[in-house]
Amino acid sequence: MAEAEILLAAPRGFCAGVDRAIEIVERAIAKFGRPIYVRHEIVHNTYVVNDLKAKGAIFIEDLADVPPGATLVFSAHGVPKSVEREAEARGFNVFDATCPLVSKVHVEVAKLRKEGYEFIMIGHKGHPEVEGTMGQLDGGIHLVEDVADVSRIQPDQTEKLAVVTQTTLSVDDAAEISAAVKARFPHVREPKQQDICYATQNRQDAVKFLSPQVDLVIVVGSPTSSNSNRLREVARKLGTESYMIDSAEELKPEWLVGKARIGLTAGASAPDILVRQVIERLRELGAVSVRTLDGMEETVKFPLPKGLRLGDAAEVTLSHLR
Repeated sequence: MAEAEILLAAPRGFCAGVDRAIEIVERAIAKFGRPIYVRHEIVHNTYVVNDLKAKGAIFIEDLADVPPGATLVFSAHGVPKSVEREAEARGFNVFDATCPLVSKVHVEVAKLRKEGYEFIMIGHKGHPEVEGTMGQLDGGIHLVEDVADVSRIQPDQTEKLAVVTQTTLSVDDAAEISAAVKARFPHVREPKQQDICYATQNRQDAVKFLSPQVDLVIVVGSPTSSNSNRLREVARKLGTESYMIDSAEELKPEWLVGKARIGLTAGASAPDILVRQVIERLRELGAVSVRTLDGMEETVKFPLPKGLRLGDAAEVTLSHLR
């Protein structure tokens, strides 16, 4: 990899929903003191979770592990209605860090259910966002993970059928599955705006622009991160060798042999500090220049919940993750 060039995808890294979720936890700690309890990983990134643990967050899956009167944060992925009801019954001080774009899907599901709709959800079984969306209703949502699943589902009726989508899917895969749904159920109601979030779309578009220009794509993201996994898949589908790493330590020098241009991006839950560390490691291994490609500029910002707007009191704790 002698004198290789690093090309940075744009945009990459944190999205508005992740920014908001992390800030909710940090501001809750600043306001109410440690510990703060968080149901599930606030976002799917090892570094972020460990950083918040050090600051006073305790991550749990079962609300029985939260002491009475504690402050509880729901993760960015959203939770089923049953979890909301249990948290209320146990009397916790709750802050909901569900990404507003996921909440939009929840609202749409509740609205259409009142109109008598059943749902087909395109997503990955077991992912917390899927569990949260499907848990908005007591039945009536049929999960499909691929085109083959579409032929297997048996809705009770087909006159009122709507499609919803996990927000972090591959745009191309979701389109393929949606087409299969439409072919089987011609009258299916599709979202007015696609459910896949702007950040997922933008990061995938950036990788599509990046991949043909490089010999290798490195995606910074944790194994549990759906949108990070999709970025690696997008690059590979375009014929570019691609790997996903959780940190610079996972970068293998043999990947770089004979590579003149290295593409680098990061999933929406991966902090910029990890990208900087990977750049440093690539420089140690022979990279000599870094260039950021043109890309969509993101200006989206989501408001914090009431009760956590502290002026600038907690801002300093966020800076090193940027």
